[in-house]
Amino acid sequence: MNINLLRSAFMLLNTDYVQLDKNWQYRNITSTFYRLYYIDGGEGKLYNHAETVSLEAGFIYLIPSFTTCNYACTHHLSQYYISFTEESSDGTSLFATNRKIFKLPANAEDIRCIKRILDLNPNRTLGDTYDPKDYEKTDILRGFQDLNNLLRPSEFIEVSGLLLQLIARFMGADTFFMEERRTIHSKILDAIYFMQTNLRANITVELLAARASQHPDYFSRLFLKNTGERPLAFLQAKRIERVQLLLVTTEYPFYRIAEETGFESLSYLSRVFRKQTGQTLGAYRKQHEAVK
Repeated sequence: MNINLLRSAFMLLNTDYVQLDKNWQYRNITSTFYRLYYIDGGEGKLYNHAETVSLEAGFIYLIPSFTTCNYACTHHLSQYYISFTEESSDGTSLFATNRKIFKLPANAEDIRCIKRILDLNPNRTLGDTYDPKDYEKTDILRGFQDLNNLLRPSEFIEVSGLLLQLIARFMGADTFFMEERRTIHSKILDAIYFMQTNLRANITVELLAARASQHPDYFSRLFLKNTGERPLAFLQAKRIERVQLLLVTTEYPFYRIAEETGFESLSYLSRVFRKQTGQTLGAYRKQHEAVK
């Protein structure tokens, strides 16, 4: 047994059983937490630049944290969902080298675990919205996490065990650990989380470095070593991802989208967006308006 596997702890955020329709359309979502689905009716798809995975009855799905993914439902989709966080003492993730969309046939034990988690947490629903912009903010996520304190100790331990059992199902392949495990420094993970949940803020390398108690030059080099990008380039990419989401899922005017995503002006957003996507804001919204 590899004792290092025990460094990760998984904490429940939300769970529910929902009926979705064609409005379940979200693009370029890169969450700081994991998502697990069990589909018992209808159809949809999960996709990104690397793969497209169909959502179909009788299967379970796992999207690890920091895995960019698009969500789509054509007509109807009924699903159990569970979202949860991963915490480790050194910032290492079990899925650091396997950030992809996982799909497995659901067995009877999987279904039992999922339904038991829901039974133990009947009030952990997202409510009336499934739009990431409504529930991925730091204060809201912290509120979801705090609900674990309301569980009895026996229930908390049971939920933790059920999550581990479900996660283990996606680690059974012989190739899971064949790639060299890449440890992302805990201070870099914290910076990524801070950026993704504070896109509207005026974020600088100096601010990120100060939060990490490091010199800006050293922090920037460490960020590059861990992610392959400089901090501000990474931040700009995440802002553009959120711009794409808002263009598709809202009717916000462009100036408000600029404000929501931390761009200093609409003209600056327009230049960056066209450079990164090859389209204007208006052309992108028109192209995707069918999936609003």
